Amino acid sequence: MIEKFISPGDKLELKSTVSVVLPDGTEGVKTYKTSVYDILDDGRLELVMPMEKTRLVLLPVDGEYDVCFFSHGGMYRADVRIVDRQKINGTYILVVEMISNLHKYQRREYYRFNCVVEMKAREMTRQELDAFAKGITQLISEEDMVRGVIVDISGGGTRFVSRQKFNENSIVLMSFSLPIMERERSFLLAAKVIYSGVIENRANEYENRVKFEFIDTTTREEIIKYIFDEERKNRKNGKGR
Repeated sequence: MIEKFISPGDKLELKSTVSVVLPDGTEGVKTYKTSVYDILDDGRLELVMPMEKTRLVLLPVDGEYDVCFFSHGGMYRADVRIVDRQKINGTYILVVEMISNLHKYQRREYYRFNCVVEMKAREMTRQELDAFAKGITQLISEEDMVRGVIVDISGGGTRFVSRQKFNENSIVLMSFSLPIMERERSFLLAAKVIYSGVIENRANEYENRVKFEFIDTTTREEIIKYIFDEERKNRKNGKGR
């Protein structure tokens, strides 16, 4: 079935689902570029092992990654788990299994940008949620919010680190600022918690993945503009991904 959408030779990006320390010392999500080597009869994929400069990156077996495929039919994403590493005809291969459904998406809205942005969050009450759904946000308090750091962001949601675990499927209130058009733009958004789990080897620190709720088109476009502007700055300064 997957052969209808993905073909050997298609380019892809593997993005780790756990924050790591990047070469510049900041925290973020590591991305590796590679390609599809083959598609197996049982639905598993063989991916060419990625390289950094001239060195192979030996990604760990059982590691889970968010994959974006660039195929003839568009862009598709899925979550995968590495189940084996092999060498086939002189090529080093990662064998991965799909752990989520493959689905198509628009890069413009859901492309995730690695960043370090201070933020605050807390779970919302039912009354606040009802107000947000109606676009009434003026009286919602920003008190009792815990501090965190956004480590990647898209027009659809964020991934952030905090010292508090949030209940999955709960709605959190998020407060943060982004530089847009050389001015700080403050955001107060509601987001659904997709995942909240402890970070390995880091006591009392949690990684949280959230999806924006009730976000209007203008606000989403502002976040996307921030991402595109920062990407352009990085390319200009030689910090391409």
